[in-house]
Amino acid sequence: MTDSTAPHVSSFPWKKGTVVGLYGISGCGKSFLLKQLKERFEKGGPFVFIDGSELIAECVPGGLEVFQKMDKALQKHHRKNAINMIQKLHTDEGRVAVIAGHFVLWDDEEADLVEVWTYNDAMVYTHIIYLDIPVDIIQEYRYKDEIKRRFPASKKQLQEWMQREVAGLGKVCPENDILLTSVHTSDPLDRISALLYNFMEQSEPINLFHAKMKIDDFVARSQGQLETVLVIDGDRTLVAEDTGKLFWQIQMARRGMNDVQHEDPIQVLFKSRLGYSYTAFRQATLIYEELVDEEEFKNICHEVASMIKVHPEFLSLLHAVIETKHIGAVIISCGLRGIWKNVLEAEGIYDSVGLIAGGRMEDGIVVTAGVKASLVNRLRHTHRTHVYAFGDSPLDLDMLKAANNAIVVVGEVHNRSKTMEAALLNAIDKDGLRTFQVMLPENTSPRLDIQKLPIIKLTDQKFLHSMFRRGSRTMKFQVRHATGKNVAKLLATPTRDARVKGPALMDCHRSIGRYLAIEHISDLMGVESYEIPHVQGHQTSGYRLSCERQTLIVALMRGGEPMALGVNDAFPLAMFLHANDPTDIKPEHLHENITILLVDSVINSGKTIIEFVNHIRKLNAVISIIVVAGVVQAQSIVEGTGTLANTLI
Repeated sequence: MTDSTAPHVSSFPWKKGTVVGLYGISGCGKSFLLKQLKERFEKGGPFVFIDGSELIAECVPGGLEVFQKMDKALQKHHRKNAINMIQKLHTDEGRVAVIAGHFVLWDDEEADLVEVWTYNDAMVYTHIIYLDIPVDIIQEYRYKDEIKRRFPASKKQLQEWMQREVAGLGKVCPENDILLTSVHTSDPLDRISALLYNFMEQSEPINLFHAKMKIDDFVARSQGQLETVLVIDGDRTLVAEDTGKLFWQIQMARRGMNDVQHEDPIQVLFKSRLGYSYTAFRQATLIYEELVDEEEFKNICHEVASMIKVHPEFLSLLHAVIETKHIGAVIISCGLRGIWKNVLEAEGIYDSVGLIAGGRMEDGIVVTAGVKASLVNRLRHTHRTHVYAFGDSPLDLDMLKAANNAIVVVGEVHNRSKTMEAALLNAIDKDGLRTFQVMLPENTSPRLDIQKLPIIKLTDQKFLHSMFRRGSRTMKFQVRHATGKNVAKLLATPTRDARVKGPALMDCHRSIGRYLAIEHISDLMGVESYEIPHVQGHQTSGYRLSCERQTLIVALMRGGEPMALGVNDAFPLAMFLHANDPTDIKPEHLHENITILLVDSVINSGKTIIEFVNHIRKLNAVISIIVVAGVVQAQSIVEGTGTLANTLI
């Protein structure tokens, strides 16, 4: 059973562990900027601002003067201790630490630049903001600084220093999942303030939470009439083109750059070790923010939109959907919301279909492959709609697997994803994906073979009839059960056998918990892939519960413990909690978790479960709740009269 309360809150706990480095060469104005930031933000608020030099002076007996006379190894030791202390003192309190620091420094003895970045820096920092100030301004700052003694440096030396830092940070940040952005103005206070607020409010669980809010809002517009939803990818699906590629072609052309000689920065990013991860998409947002100001961004989005058209087949389908109350359509794209908004407006359908995409900080989210799949799962399992998903690339495969009906859109050969063929074949052969393909335009060649990937047409009347026919939504919450199945009979028998007692009986209940987790919970929540070492020595793909680390298993004592342990066997990364009473669940147990599994052996009236659900809802109104039990009395879940059913609706 799944609680489906729609999220309607606007504030979240700060992401624990957020540490922002404010970097730039000596004399670029970091200390002055820190002072401005301290004055702007209230003391004791969500941020703490720290000058790296002052921190070291406090940590080292004798201060900075003694530190500067130490050998390199001892200096490195104190730098490590300083960054670790910041993480412990401030981020453990839930505050965002902002530290002014350096990647390299001038060394008088060696008369050269020396890297001062440490392994601990790489492990602690989550974001780096680099002050990329023009060197002539920095030289003026250094000359006028009467407080700090700085070695005389030419503009060329300062430029080389900056290049060393930018290159070094550009290498270590993606290697350590650190988000990096540069600020190019000599008056960066407002820009950096906006970045800090964004960094404070963002994390992967919160990003997914925002995305789910958007899909909930989309469903709410139907006022309860929605039965079927079309989820459609954007690039090379709804349209033939890759709009992101067009964006950077235009941007580089405006700067006199040849796109043959200069690869667009987003593609460079996605080819890095970050791949198409959440961190990569968040970094992509920072790239758009850094390299293209708001006005130019809007102009380029408008220009790209004017160059493309929605496939006529999709446009006809969308118009039919708009005229049908029980069907809705939503575009969910990893691309730029600004482009897709313009595309849909040009076709006159923006106000009639949903749109979920990112690209700028103001959009509030980034859309990853995992987000797409999660939103399809939410449409199916929370809102109980029948989902048709359309996509073209490996980023869409998890979404296609999660849908009731999956359709792969196949474009002209030169526009297709080059990696889709192998990934699609693997999904069909190994993951059991059942899908069709639609060719747009219709005369293009199909993918794979038509036995493995059958062809349909968006204009086929039988296909349209099956899509548009009305179904029934009998319940507003879901009940998954194994009643009557042979596996249930086999698992339940020893629990009813009077001869089975003690540890043996507990093991039987544990087995039931593991079965329910693998068979039903994994279907409700979905799974995600990750790399594991193969027995033959190479790496291969394994699977675990989607957002397993953000899942809390609560064993309702005493009866629920054996089954809960079985659930934990299936999901070992989840948090585990024993609860004798609802108040045993504290706010800190819900922090950053997105799903709670309440596990009990037997549910009669549902009174105990209701008490737990109501308590959880007071602490967190939006967290998903799944109730797991070995036996549930039918009367408790009858819609309209069942107390448990009425609570979970």
